[in-house]
Amino acid sequence: MIAILTADIINSRDLENQNLWISPLKNLLRTWGNTPKQWEIFRGDSFQLEITDPMESLLAALQIKALVKSLPLSTGSKRISPIDVRMAIGIGEKNHDADRISESNGEAFIRSGEKFEQLKSEMTNLAINSPWKEWNTEINLYLKLAGIQMDSWSISSGEVMSEILHNPDRTQAQIGKTLNINQNSVSKRYKAAHGQNILELEKLFRKKLSQHL
Repeated sequence: MIAILTADIINSRDLENQNLWISPLKNLLRTWGNTPKQWEIFRGDSFQLEITDPMESLLAALQIKALVKSLPLSTGSKRISPIDVRMAIGIGEKNHDADRISESNGEAFIRSGEKFEQLKSEMTNLAINSPWKEWNTEINLYLKLAGIQMDSWSISSGEVMSEILHNPDRTQAQIGKTLNINQNSVSKRYKAAHGQNILELEKLFRKKLSQHL
């Protein structure tokens, strides 16, 4: 089994310079493989990503979320990024492996696409679709509740969460050096982002998914 992440950038067309988010996103997507086989950006603000290990799929989605929320695209008092990301994770088999991810197919692709089409009506920006219906219901409730907080992350919170999600073994002091802030600031931003709850959810996701795989 694999995981397919289908996504789009919310409000991207409000930006004059699209490269402000495309370049950082491409750099992140490259950590999972090459385009267009493992990932591809299409229709300007949509993209797909293949995660070969479904256990890593939520972490990947969280890393993308943190990156997008951290982009300094506006200068308001709350430093809230004007864009966000909408993502659907599909878990299942891959029946055809093409040179482009957009031409590959299988259950994982179908489930991801179906859930992505439902996101707007479900009023959520992150959800999952797997072969296990009861598990989907439980995990999607957790994701919807977590999304209430993640959707309101400030740029500062996104920066801290991005560093933590990529470097879980680093101390807050080390993260502070990377971001050029002190340890107390890292701690405050981490708490404001409800970072501990997000990390616990990611661990719970792995534990419950391992019972099915």
